[in-house]
Amino acid sequence: MPRETDPLVVAKIVGDVLDPFTKSVTLKVSYNGRDVSNGREFKPSQVERQPRVEVGGGDLQTFYTLLMVDPDAPSPSDPNLREYLHWLVTDIPGTTAVNFGQEVSCYECPKPTMGIHRFVFVLFQQLGRQTVYAPGWRQNFNTKEFAELYNLGSPVAAVYFNCQRESGSGGRRISN
Repeated sequence: MPRETDPLVVAKIVGDVLDPFTKSVTLKVSYNGRDVSNGREFKPSQVERQPRVEVGGGDLQTFYTLLMVDPDAPSPSDPNLREYLHWLVTDIPGTTAVNFGQEVSCYECPKPTMGIHRFVFVLFQQLGRQTVYAPGWRQNFNTKEFAELYNLGSPVAAVYFNCQRESGSGGRRISN
């Protein structure tokens, strides 16, 4: 059996947060000029302010929803708050940046206290403008159910980074 190489599958983002999907839109996320790539390590001090996010897509008439979740809250060994919603922006026009969208759940910077957490940015294409609304809570958010509720379909892009407390050390262990 061939070994899986998709970093979203290897890190169990696909499974814990998302169903399998095919990326169809570019999504560029960066903190202070440092690009987020799958599995890259950031410390809480590096992600205090909301990131710069650029969305691809075909045109300004297509709108997107971006969300950021932590599937490892409050700790990777006992993620009983899975998923924790850190940010939700809707109505982002294609080919623009997230600041052209509507922030419906303000950015809450990651502050993991135990273990190494995965923070996932997920991008969905909306059916139209003003069709997605803020959830009533942040903890126990469910990306798959949220997408179903608002008819968002499968994600069009996703990327994640790892983060642990400021004084933490070591890398995430991937179990087979």
